[in-house]
Amino acid sequence: MLGLKLPSDPRWVNLAEKSLEEILTDHAYCEQKAATSCITLIVSFPERTRLVKELAPIVTEEWGHFRLVLRELEKRNLKLGNQRKDMYVRKLLDFQKKGGSRDSHLLERLLTFALIEARSCERFRLLSLHISDDSLKEFYHSFMVSEAGHYRLFIDLANEYFEPELVKKRWNEYLEFEAGVMETLEVRGDRIH
Repeated sequence: MLGLKLPSDPRWVNLAEKSLEEILTDHAYCEQKAATSCITLIVSFPERTRLVKELAPIVTEEWGHFRLVLRELEKRNLKLGNQRKDMYVRKLLDFQKKGGSRDSHLLERLLTFALIEARSCERFRLLSLHISDDSLKEFYHSFMVSEAGHYRLFIDLANEYFEPELVKKRWNEYLEFEAGVMETLEVRGDRIH
């Protein structure tokens, strides 16, 4: 369903489990950035009625997720650490086509956000299946379901506002690029991506 060309390295879950404070910290900031990204899209494209209508509740949901992760840290007597650079997201942002029309900028952002949500969904699925802590399995299963819905929404919005063939072509370019990114990034247990 997600279309990712390269699955996550199987070692990632084991490393994440050994770095629980760090992975939860990174997860919290991912949720905060997702909320901020949706707000930015709404502010940048207020005339896109469906986009505004669909993303407004996602902002609330993502901020709620941030709070859930904070609660999980607190429950485990862990601390929210400092935000770190997300090299995965940075590389995706660098891949976006620069210049062009306002519309082309919207397409690039929708596809970038869809890909981030797809990879997050895949990672949360791995945690929900393979982490040894049963409560974290349930915790991450709910995030997996949510991310799948967000991924689908961004793709649906792209297909509504742009020719489906253009979306499909550019999406495949993103998927190929992202697979290359995944091959080159170090497998780290302190990052969601």
